[in-house]
Amino acid sequence: MREGIHKVSGVYLVITRKGDLYFLADATVNIEPTAEDLAEIAICAAAEARRFDVEPRVAMLSFSSFGSTKHPACDKVRRAVELARYADPSLIIDGEIQANIAVNAKKLEAAFPFSRLKGGANVLIFPDLQSCNIACKLLGSIGGSDVVGPILAGMAKPVHLLQRGVEVEEIVNMTTIAVVDAQDSSVSTAARVAAAAASVG
Repeated sequence: MREGIHKVSGVYLVITRKGDLYFLADATVNIEPTAEDLAEIAICAAAEARRFDVEPRVAMLSFSSFGSTKHPACDKVRRAVELARYADPSLIIDGEIQANIAVNAKKLEAAFPFSRLKGGANVLIFPDLQSCNIACKLLGSIGGSDVVGPILAGMAKPVHLLQRGVEVEEIVNMTTIAVVDAQDSSVSTAARVAAAAASVG
């Protein structure tokens, strides 16, 4: 793991038919993340979005939106938002929020005009691995989106995974990402994320 990072996570890049990019996490590593884990996953996923020249707008997903349901699962996500904001005050992050509202700018503005996610979210952090993994598989299988990943976030070196039964195109995509990682001489993003993540604990 990269110095200052407590948990590695898996980020999927989803490319819609319209060409929009979304980053989903964690569908690979942390089965039942704590609030602290979720905050760090959000920070690392946002860093991955920046590597693709996407300014991250992070939605912490739930079946509840901004306290509409009182439940420990929702409390955990709300706590993760607080921790992520503390670790990286510059990060555009909000939640807890339902997924369909988070990605729809008009619905978001109409229902929650106070939300920081102006324009809709492009980085989606799921409350657990199960829900994120299911979403990624469905988006790729019946949603008509191209799904690239998992991109391992938080590693000190360019290490990524190939899933069982992958196609040639998926191998090429992951290899390309690993090569770009290896050639990236910039340490500013890694250093900033590591420092922010260290504050979460």
